[in-house]
Amino acid sequence: MSLVRKFASVGSAVMASRVFGFVREALIAAALGVGAVTDAFYAAFMFPNMFRRIFAEGAFNTAFVPLFAKELEGGGQAAARRFAEDVLAVLMTALLALSAVAILLMPFLVDTVIAPGFSDTPEKFDLTVAMTRIMFPYLFCMSLVAMLSGVLNSMRRFFLAAIVPVLLNVVLIAILAAAIVADLEPRATGFWLAWGVFASGFAQLFFLVRGVRAEGLNVSVRLPRLTPGVKRLLVLMGPAVLTGGIMQINLMVGRIIASAQDGAFGILNFADRINQLPLGVIGAAVGVVLLPELSRALKGGDAADVQHLQNRSLEFALALTLPAAIGLIMMPDLIVNLLYERGAFTALDTAMTAAALAAFAAGLPAYVLIKVFQPSFFAREDMKTPMWFAIATVVVNIAASLILFPTYGHVAIAVASSIAAWLNFALLAGTLWRRNHFRPSPATLRRVALIVFASVAMGAAVWWLRGQVAGSLLGATLVVRLAGVAGVILAGAVVYFAIAVGTGAIDRGELAGLVRRRRASTARVADSE
Repeated sequence: MSLVRKFASVGSAVMASRVFGFVREALIAAALGVGAVTDAFYAAFMFPNMFRRIFAEGAFNTAFVPLFAKELEGGGQAAARRFAEDVLAVLMTALLALSAVAILLMPFLVDTVIAPGFSDTPEKFDLTVAMTRIMFPYLFCMSLVAMLSGVLNSMRRFFLAAIVPVLLNVVLIAILAAAIVADLEPRATGFWLAWGVFASGFAQLFFLVRGVRAEGLNVSVRLPRLTPGVKRLLVLMGPAVLTGGIMQINLMVGRIIASAQDGAFGILNFADRINQLPLGVIGAAVGVVLLPELSRALKGGDAADVQHLQNRSLEFALALTLPAAIGLIMMPDLIVNLLYERGAFTALDTAMTAAALAAFAAGLPAYVLIKVFQPSFFAREDMKTPMWFAIATVVVNIAASLILFPTYGHVAIAVASSIAAWLNFALLAGTLWRRNHFRPSPATLRRVALIVFASVAMGAAVWWLRGQVAGSLLGATLVVRLAGVAGVILAGAVVYFAIAVGTGAIDRGELAGLVRRRRASTARVADSE
């Protein structure tokens, strides 16, 4: 399977999760609006998510995947299984201890770390403490899910690990639909959502355990031992934990600053949810596929394949991310209005969310390019360089947030985040260039230039079309808004792909192969029915 097809496989699974995520956010906006319960839920959910990103998707996976992939490449499944079992034992022990301590100290953590601004509103503070305690075991489940996902990805089985997160959104959508039908009051709805997060973690873990066993790798639980492999993992995790921790502290500081503005937690999350669609789909696809592929190529000493992987990843990421970012910047109000403005979500909420969305979107290409360049360091077991770059970007992010917040409010958090992302990208790319670990090929540089040209042309077309239809759409019915926004997006896509494919910015052979593969898949489904 080609690299782009692997990206498409993961991307399609992540896309399904993101679409369900949009439905979830739209229902939360309709059921809860922007208020105390919404702020409490998002603040509570952010805390276990923060640790999940540090220990699971962040530090753990960046250290575990290269080591596991190299065990698999060098010693086969037997050696890889032994390594996985040793890691699983230590990981479970650490997670149980962390969860117990965090649940006991939750009031202190909410007051000092999660949302100090909530202490002035006792009801919101108590809600956040209670919801965080309910949701914190989600960290335990998702950390194990991340490990098992790393196992499957290293075995080049990408789809299952990418699709299981949709279970979180399916569970929460079911709860929200029931709450809206039953006219449940917001506080009760918030608690049901918290229990839904708890349940979804165990559901995802169940399916990943079955998936790994189906691949013939029956990982069992044993007593923890600090074997040489585990010690090497912990050594590599040290800088990666610091890197992930710094980045999450970065996000948390932004949220702490934002907690001084009523409703800012909800607004930033609603905006970020839209921004996360292209970021999650493209960034996740690149990050999930590229790290194990690079690790195996380096282990095999295939320098040509290493360069090919990085060139194609760069082209793929920019070809989809840059036009998406420009589109979000050109028409954020129309998109937010369509997705969220109903029920308790007002026109003022739309305007505030749209401003944050445009600011987040400005950093979207940088976030995805970071996913392209970081694996080159991790696959070489260099965790320290990204750590130092993370420290630099955090300093810039926090400084920009503090400077801009008094003037721009919640939008300052998004602007600072984008500035920091571009700095991180520049540092990573510059270092790879200086070390001669990656130099874009002439063909890649040509395609990137053409992608930029096609994206700018698309942006001009979308801006003009938005000016023609915006006045008639903002107050229209849902069907009219949907048709209008879809029409503008479709027209922009036609302009972009016409130029990109016509000039060779996007490889026609790869595109035709993906279309043929999708048609074949559709035909197989039709035959099975």
